[in-house]
Amino acid sequence: MKSIDNLFSLLDQSPSSAVSRQQFLKTASRGLVVGAVGSSLIGCDKKPETTASAPEVASTPSGPVPKLPALSPPAEVPADSTKPIELEQIKAKTEQQEAPTPTPLSPDQRVGYALVGLGHLTLDEILPALSMSKKSKVVALVSGSPEKMQKVAAQYGVKKESCYSYADYDKLRDNKEVQVIYIVLPNGMHAEYTIRGAQAGKHILCEKPMANTVQECQAMIDACKKADRKLMIAYRIQYEPHNRMVREMIKEEKFGKVKSIMANNGQNSDNPKHWRFNKALAGGGSLPDVGLYCLNTIRYILGEEPNEVVGYVHSTPGDPRFKEVEEQVNWLMKFPSGVQTSCATSYGHHDDKNYKVLADTGWIKMDPAFPYKGLQLETSQAQGKENQVIQHKIGEINHFASEMDHFSECVLENKAPFTPGEEGLQDQKIMEAIYQSAREGRPVKLATIEKKDAFRGPEPKQA
Repeated sequence: MKSIDNLFSLLDQSPSSAVSRQQFLKTASRGLVVGAVGSSLIGCDKKPETTASAPEVASTPSGPVPKLPALSPPAEVPADSTKPIELEQIKAKTEQQEAPTPTPLSPDQRVGYALVGLGHLTLDEILPALSMSKKSKVVALVSGSPEKMQKVAAQYGVKKESCYSYADYDKLRDNKEVQVIYIVLPNGMHAEYTIRGAQAGKHILCEKPMANTVQECQAMIDACKKADRKLMIAYRIQYEPHNRMVREMIKEEKFGKVKSIMANNGQNSDNPKHWRFNKALAGGGSLPDVGLYCLNTIRYILGEEPNEVVGYVHSTPGDPRFKEVEEQVNWLMKFPSGVQTSCATSYGHHDDKNYKVLADTGWIKMDPAFPYKGLQLETSQAQGKENQVIQHKIGEINHFASEMDHFSECVLENKAPFTPGEEGLQDQKIMEAIYQSAREGRPVKLATIEKKDAFRGPEPKQA
């Protein structure tokens, strides 16, 4: 008796067979595998005899099996490969509908990425996200650990000759498969590897924070412009649907005029040997690492830039984690529109990641707001004599796949990314003003910028 794999193979080779794969599986569950397959393959070029009163059948040792009609209406297949195949409607139009079918580019059309650094973020999030990407693929790795890189390369199908040490980093210029370098290194290394990557002729996607100083950020921007390469900072929140919906609600004044925003992003980190507690590598403590989410997200949802900040910094005396970087930062921001914000970040309290927008006719709350998944959006607005609280159910996407595919689209279509280097530079300027305020014990003025979304590129396509 042939194996099941051989039977499937025979079925695949017999397009006129009366038994489809679905029929085959149903038949197999009744113990009719051999008979069903045999009767459909023998004489498969002959049209089965039928009568007006009986359905078309295939005979088996256990009796006749009716030939099944088409299982569903034919799909609409557009000629444009970027448009989704339209399958038949399943749910009633009054129900929540399914998302469009995925429309990935073929592997040879996707943008090739070299991932620099194989730490937690790369292994836990970015590499798995590439398997969900539609326009991006991993083609090269850069690491200081040959053993780890060899294993990762085998897991993700990266060629041995496309694995590089940090000493060989500049040889990426000769790898034609690499179009983008994704910098996933400690903050203090971002500037060097971005500049060298641009000089090697590659576009750069750099993790946040962009760098340790304003001067480093500007040098990165200048190097990419000189090399005519694109530079994007990986602000994944700006490519995520929950926070994008908040931005639209504020823009359309769904809850009236925004008055104030409260935001917090903190966690308890307890490994003093980690590079995040080394000032040369991290640039600072909780502010540039996790507090940046509060700062950047507020700028994003308002589309506006602050013109004054007040900052306060505190570290627990004697805590070995905070010999070089700060534990906790609280800061206030004022905006030209009159919006005032209160933000907090810490490396020393229980995990908490949220913000709340207070407007004159309602509020918007994201809790949690900044994790990789599980985000929750809630709003409140008066309805008659009661406040109506709504929990908005939004389909989740992979943040990293979304941001990489946006950058790949920018490379393929030669357009500016939504979060270019200038966006990272502006965050760095504001963070330095917060530190200055904390040192000097006074508010620090920033340049007033009237233009909305002054540092962002064209809006990305809706997911």
